[in-house]
Amino acid sequence: MKNIRNFCIIAHIDHGKSTLADRLLEATSSVTDRQKQDQLLDDMDLERERGITIKSHAVQMYYEKDGEQYTINLIDTPGHVDFSYEVSRSIAACEGALLIVDAAQGIQAQTISNLYLALEHDLEIIPILNKIDLPSANPEEIGDQIIDLIGCKREDILLASAKTGKGVPEILDAIIERVPAPEGDPNGPLQALIFDSDYNPFRGIEAMFKVVNGSIKKGERVKFMSTGKQYDADEIGVNLIKQFPSKEIKTGDVGYIISGIKDAKEVKVGDTITSVERPASEQIDGFEEVKPMVFSGIYPVETEEFEELRNSLEKLQLNDASLTFEAETSAALGFGFRCGFLGMLHMEIIQERLEREFDMTVITTVPNVSYKSYLKSDPDRTVWVQNPTDFPDPTQMERMEEPFIRAQIITSADFVGPVMNLCIGKRGILTNQTYLTSDRVELSFDMPLAEIVFDFYDRLKTISKGYASFDYHPIGYRESHLVKVDVMLNGDPIDALSALIHRDNAYDIGKKMCLKLKELIPRQQFMIAIQAGIGNKIIARETLSALRKDVTAKCYGGDISRKRKLLEKQKAGKKRMRQLGNVEIPQSAFLAVLKLND
Repeated sequence: MKNIRNFCIIAHIDHGKSTLADRLLEATSSVTDRQKQDQLLDDMDLERERGITIKSHAVQMYYEKDGEQYTINLIDTPGHVDFSYEVSRSIAACEGALLIVDAAQGIQAQTISNLYLALEHDLEIIPILNKIDLPSANPEEIGDQIIDLIGCKREDILLASAKTGKGVPEILDAIIERVPAPEGDPNGPLQALIFDSDYNPFRGIEAMFKVVNGSIKKGERVKFMSTGKQYDADEIGVNLIKQFPSKEIKTGDVGYIISGIKDAKEVKVGDTITSVERPASEQIDGFEEVKPMVFSGIYPVETEEFEELRNSLEKLQLNDASLTFEAETSAALGFGFRCGFLGMLHMEIIQERLEREFDMTVITTVPNVSYKSYLKSDPDRTVWVQNPTDFPDPTQMERMEEPFIRAQIITSADFVGPVMNLCIGKRGILTNQTYLTSDRVELSFDMPLAEIVFDFYDRLKTISKGYASFDYHPIGYRESHLVKVDVMLNGDPIDALSALIHRDNAYDIGKKMCLKLKELIPRQQFMIAIQAGIGNKIIARETLSALRKDVTAKCYGGDISRKRKLLEKQKAGKKRMRQLGNVEIPQSAFLAVLKLND
């Protein structure tokens, strides 16, 4: 055990985590020349295309120092705020963390957030200044920022360039010297913490675990403590670049188990594996329950694909424990699922993965957040509103509360004005403004979560020319004046387009929604009335005029009554069409609300 080191890499998005992981694998000869490629641990097409890490990736390396061989377990974590649950799970399986800061960009919002997460778990922090080979790098000034943030000495900060490989041997030495060895009882009953899982269509569910006490042997009968189910450990092993089976995994080490489990519900991230022969008396404290921030409906295009969509979501949940879902129905879209996501990027990635990995074509409804309402008849009882269709009758409602967040924005001093205007326009309240350096400002706002769900992050990046970094955490619920805006086509409400909006913004958003739908809905041979309403009151209307088919084209002359007869016949047909005609709504219309400010 004294020669095992478990650590993760934490940083803001695009500070060079995955590139540094590549260099560490090369320096420890864990990867052959044939296997070498950029972002080696990012094995999803989406991760490579977007240049971001979506999943944590665990890999084992071997390193020799002073004549002794050390086993190093590395977990490369995502940097985007929407995937912070992945980071919290990785931290639970480690004793140390490399905190990477870009020597040109400096400390960003997510750097601070991930650092606090690591400090809460008493991890040993090794600060690293990356990208020191850039012409714009400023290691002196950004080194001072790190010293102010974590209170270390200047000699504790390692200088590196993941691109060129400079400083990598020093990082490996620091991991051996500074990160403590795992603690645990090698002779005690088996306790292994599951921190990740994946679905293999041929072999069933593969669970990643860290052995906290005892050891696990191949073929041993094991029990998953939260479900109480028993399995045979058909194959256990460690993750080198590829899976490498082994006979036994001992205390402090990280490995995987395959036991032929086919049902996704039987494996829970945060569960404890123990031995049937000599069981542990209690579970290891797992992870905090995930709190979804954004809710959206996901529906199959074909209703008969509902069960297939359920299976796809269950398999995806194995790979991404922060996804939550429950079945719901919609008058417009039929049967589907109400899904909870950690943010807009998370929602986009899940939709993309459903289409790519499971070949599911889905319709996604307008995202919203979870509200609390209190009724006059029973003011102490909380009624949760996670969907506009659950909105209670306003006459029966005592009050409504919506979730608020503390937003932390770090930006250049040049963009303070535009950033403030954006946040105040989104009902934000400025709570703090701190100058980190003469050129970098940290702004704190209390804002409703519903306002940042749609397009806030994109607009923040636009007005700050990409230089603002954004992080947030929930701070509870506050009273708010919300109304339900319904969208109607020819008088029929489309529940998938309903939204809960603050009263002050309702008229403006209702008008924009009608204009946007007028652009997106294809014209029919009958007139379509597009209306937005609050209760029985119509607040906006647009009319999509009918396509006129030239029914008189075949009349080359003759009496006018021939033409009139055809036109009257068309008029009667159009009247009947307007009464019975169904409007086809394209998928782009359901997400039109997200782009109202374009």
